Amino acid sequence: MTGRADRTQSERDADLRLIALVGRGDAEAFRELYRKYQTRLTRFLANLVRQPQIVEEVLDDTLMVVWERAADFKGESKLSTWIFAIAYRKAMKAVRRYDVPIEDHDAENRASNEATPEEAFGQMRLHNLLRGAMAELSPDHRGVVELTYFQDLSYREIAEIMDCPVDTVKTRMFYARRHLKRCLEGELPDWI
Repeated sequence: MTGRADRTQSERDADLRLIALVGRGDAEAFRELYRKYQTRLTRFLANLVRQPQIVEEVLDDTLMVVWERAADFKGESKLSTWIFAIAYRKAMKAVRRYDVPIEDHDAENRASNEATPEEAFGQMRLHNLLRGAMAELSPDHRGVVELTYFQDLSYREIAEIMDCPVDTVKTRMFYARRHLKRCLEGELPDWI
């Protein structure tokens, strides 16, 4: 086995050990699992729902389900896939439940009062362009992009999380990439 495969198997074994302990009501194992996934889940949820007040609620709801249903985890998928699937479903329910506030898209593009070096400005501009383009995607499309590029999950894992066929994930990614390319056309060469 390669070093990466060994690490992956070792991480999977550690996750299986943790979730088994959590399933038996081990609070310390749950705290460890929480620490391991909290940052990744928060980032995923923040990019998916883009409403900080909802992110914390969905994170708590997700981890409550993990605590309550840990004994139900059978190991048919990676633990991260199972947890992200719970988070995705909870996020989609929360988005439907809350009114989406109207965003001030110009707020992110306003120039800072402080003078910044050219590189910092270029990075900020690129970040804003990407954020603006991502904001225009539907939650499903943002989810596919987030899980692919920022969580490094395969289309098969994403399909499990989103509870849809792999071809649907591929289609969503196709349309998300096309939209991002269209939004960023003519903008990126000036800043990269």
